Amino acid sequence: MVVFNALSDPELDQLFRALADTTRRDIVARVLGGEGASVSTLASRYDMSFAAVQKHVAVLEGAGLVTKHRRGRERIVRGNPERIARARELLVRLESLWRARFQQLDNVLADPEPGD
Repeated sequence: MVVFNALSDPELDQLFRALADTTRRDIVARVLGGEGASVSTLASRYDMSFAAVQKHVAVLEGAGLVTKHRRGRERIVRGNPERIARARELLVRLESLWRARFQQLDNVLADPEPGD
C-alpha cells in the first residue's frame, strides 16, 4: 500500500507502540525543541521510579523519537523532530485516504436508486 512506503512495517509498529503510552507521549512533548531535558529532570516529573523513566526513554530512543547524549554526568534527552514529522506525514496520508473513502460512501448513499 502506497501510504505505508514512508516507513517499513516494523518501523511503524515500533513508532506507534512507543507513542501508545501516555508517559512516553508526555516525555516527547517535554523534550521537543530547546535544550531537551536530563533523565533525572524527567524522572522528577512522574510518580514512578528513575528506572521506569529510563525504560520509557529507551523505548522512545529505540523508535527514533528521542536521542540521548552525555553532558557531564547527565544524560540529556532531546526530541527528534524529523521522526515526528515522518509520523505526522503518515497520519496525514491515512486521514486523506479515509476522508476520500468516506466521501465515496457518502456519494453512493446519496445516489438515488434507478427506478425510484
